[in-house]
Amino acid sequence: MFIKGNEIKTVAIVGTGVIGAGWAARLLHRGMNVIAVNPRKTAEDDLREVIANAEEALQRVIAVPVEKKGKLTFTTDLKEAVECADYIQENTPEVESKKIILLKEISSYAKPNAIIGSSTSGLLPTRLQSEMVNPERFLVAHPFNPVYLLPLVEVVGGEKTSAEAIETAIEFFKMMGMKPLKVRVEIEGFIADRLLEALWRENLHMVNDNVATTDELDQAIIYGAGLRWAFMGTNLTYWLAGGKRGMRHFMSQFGPALKLPWTKLEAPELTEELIEKMVEGTNEQAQGHNLRELEKLRDNCIVSIMEALAEYECASGKILKQDREQQMARLAE
Repeated sequence: MFIKGNEIKTVAIVGTGVIGAGWAARLLHRGMNVIAVNPRKTAEDDLREVIANAEEALQRVIAVPVEKKGKLTFTTDLKEAVECADYIQENTPEVESKKIILLKEISSYAKPNAIIGSSTSGLLPTRLQSEMVNPERFLVAHPFNPVYLLPLVEVVGGEKTSAEAIETAIEFFKMMGMKPLKVRVEIEGFIADRLLEALWRENLHMVNDNVATTDELDQAIIYGAGLRWAFMGTNLTYWLAGGKRGMRHFMSQFGPALKLPWTKLEAPELTEELIEKMVEGTNEQAQGHNLRELEKLRDNCIVSIMEALAEYECASGKILKQDREQQMARLAE
């Protein structure tokens, strides 16, 4: 019997890079006690810097007084971090062999009823849980950066994952203001990253072939499809493009274009020349701003879009509205 989602009070964050720190910021803001573990010397300072930098945006999402937030504990000892946790989120680099060893160790220290999730972007949960103790409580919980703002989390079970573990995790993520997307078929890259990868590969081809600069490619998204994607995905957008006859008309009108050489799905060779073009182009786009400045700009833009959508209870705005109502009720207790 696993702990219920609403009974989770303490979360262990294993690995505190960009994703792990994002998880910590989201959870702390919603009253979860977080025990973070990372052996790197500067890891605790880096983690606290990310959490502090996220504060402005998180307060705009839900204004939470300090006394209602969770407590952050940092350690370099894995056993200390996970042995008392109700939920454990692993966030280490995408090296399958190392994750398998680490998850085996985590599972040997964890409480039998604790759920263990991995932030992997595309590794298969069946492989990752292969050497774990009680592998039925393991699942992939793949979030998106910045984790403390974006609602989506892909939830993927392996062959040994129990339905109860999946449902417990989904319940917990909803409590944390997220939109769990249950991936029904275990597939490399899951759903979202397979879509993003296709766009990224085409992006690299056009830079490599001198068709467009990094800035021109970003403009093509920022001022066009990106605005639609914030509240209406590709399929529904194209359904609208078909007019009163919907997707069938769209497919008949634009389907023949699929035979045209409009895209190259195989990635180009990552030559030094292509890498340098990508580096120079994006450095120019940054215009001298530092990382934290651009993170705050990104965060404020995301919150503003979500707030605008909340007025219409649409897409991520609907999740934001529900999250605010849920958290305000908890704060009033």
